[in-house]
Amino acid sequence: MPAHAKSAFTPFADDAAVQTLGGLTLENGTARIALHGSLDFARDRESLERARALQKALAAIVAALEGEADLPERAEEVGVATTEVRNPFG
Repeated sequence: MPAHAKSAFTPFADDAAVQTLGGLTLENGTARIALHGSLDFARDRESLERARALQKALAAIVAALEGEADLPERAEEVGVATTEVRNPFG
């Protein structure tokens, strides 16, 4: 299996797994999955492999969400703790 099509990505299973498909990165999380980057498709076999890997990853995400018994209409936003610091230049 090509390096960009690893199958170890289990949606929402942990906060560490990452799957890379070409220039697209899927970052796993127990609360959210983030997609970053871009992915180009040409009319070639390599693109077909990337498209199938993306389809498989998205199907796994859909299946995980469909398997949730009580999905809210919208998930709460994840806040990032911030700390105010003194301006070292001011």
